[in-house]
Amino acid sequence: MALFKRRTVGRPGEWFYCLKHATVEEGPQCRAADRFGPYATREEATHAMETARERNLEWETDPRWHDKGRGDEQNDGG
Repeated sequence: MALFKRRTVGRPGEWFYCLKHATVEEGPQCRAADRFGPYATREEATHAMETARERNLEWETDPRWHDKGRGDEQNDGG
C-alpha cells in the first residue's frame, strides 16, 4: 500500500503553470517536476515565470545568501 496517494485529477480553483508546455492548467495535469504552483488564480499562474525571475533576482542580491565575510576571513588565515 502506498504511503502517499498520487492525485491524478486536479481540484477546481487550483492553478498551475506547466514548464514543459508553457501553459496554464487548472488542477495538476502534468507531473510535479514540470510545473509551478498551485496558484490561487489563473492570473497568478499566467505570471509564474515573471514571479520566478523576480524572486531569483531578490535571492541573488540578498546579502544573507552571500557569506563574503567568511571567505575573506579564511583566506587571511583567520
